[in-house]
Amino acid sequence: MGACAGQAGLERGRRGLISKGMNRRKVIKGAAGMAAVAAVGGVAMANGKNKYYSGPVSDHFDGTRFFNPGGEAPRGGMDLLRWQFGGGKKVWPKSVPLPEAAQPDPRADDLRITMVGHATMLIQTAGLNILTDPVWSDRASPLAFAGPKRVTAPGIAFDDLPKVDLILLSHNHYDHLDLTTLAGLERDHKPLIVTPLGNDAILRPDLPKARIETRDWDQAVSFGPLTLHFEPCHHWSARGMGDRSMALWAAFVIDGPAGKVVHIGDTGFDSGKPYRRLRARHGVPRAAILPIGAYEPRWFMRAQHQNPEEAVQGLEILGAASAIGHYWGTFQLTDEGREEPPEALATALRSRSLAPARFQPLAPAEVWTPPEA
Repeated sequence: MGACAGQAGLERGRRGLISKGMNRRKVIKGAAGMAAVAAVGGVAMANGKNKYYSGPVSDHFDGTRFFNPGGEAPRGGMDLLRWQFGGGKKVWPKSVPLPEAAQPDPRADDLRITMVGHATMLIQTAGLNILTDPVWSDRASPLAFAGPKRVTAPGIAFDDLPKVDLILLSHNHYDHLDLTTLAGLERDHKPLIVTPLGNDAILRPDLPKARIETRDWDQAVSFGPLTLHFEPCHHWSARGMGDRSMALWAAFVIDGPAGKVVHIGDTGFDSGKPYRRLRARHGVPRAAILPIGAYEPRWFMRAQHQNPEEAVQGLEILGAASAIGHYWGTFQLTDEGREEPPEALATALRSRSLAPARFQPLAPAEVWTPPEA
């Protein structure tokens, strides 16, 4: 999910509000609204030069921007305004208590996944500790005081993390690439960061000494007993006002002694194409990690975020014996209510006569070990 209004644009908007004589409360409210747009994918017109990546033209890179081959581009400014002013956003609770934070073991040999929240999970396998899209900040936003705010605490306290070996960073939207959290992880753990093309240019100014490996789709990174495959998903990227789709996004397949795990990241369903391609290249995985939230309204969100019904269809295409649903209940990015994604997931499973245990929505601090293949 994205950051389509960058800090420079937000600051210009804030100064404009002040110049019109608005009081402090209205200025803060306006900044909060712009920060929310930044977090969920607002307007970002790409200019003619890519500041993150320079490479050859390919079937998903036109020399300036990456794109989804045969897919749908993200919507533009007028559609954004139609959504933002169209009403229909459900009210979320301001806070949801965390029953008890998880206390993960130092290592695990098989496969264990602990939900931190949103897109952040601790994957423990083959004696290694992996974090996906780590965000411990209170807001998914370029601003510390405005934008989507965390409603439930992280499922693992930052200081209770075991030694982190590896970070899988799927793309650069603010609810996935959090420089404050990454700086803390680099300070305390010095992990290898694995991310698609172009995202290293965003990381380097804040993490000059970090170990970073970038790859294109259909490429891989080896790390100990694991092979980390980069695969297409149907999404996009942006941090600011002129960088739409200038850094790549990706799904991951973690291939190791415990079997293959698909972590598809943020994706639109795209008629199931990402799932069919994954199945064709990697066979049936042991487990899948699939997003089930941030999907309403469909007319605006379908190209970038699948809904729970589509997630179930994706699981069936993959053929995995079990899956967990993430990307719900932590930050309100879109219109659906907080509890709607797991409810819609349960309905979709019933409609296809699938057992609830096959696809479970994981809440912060919950731990999941998939059945052996």
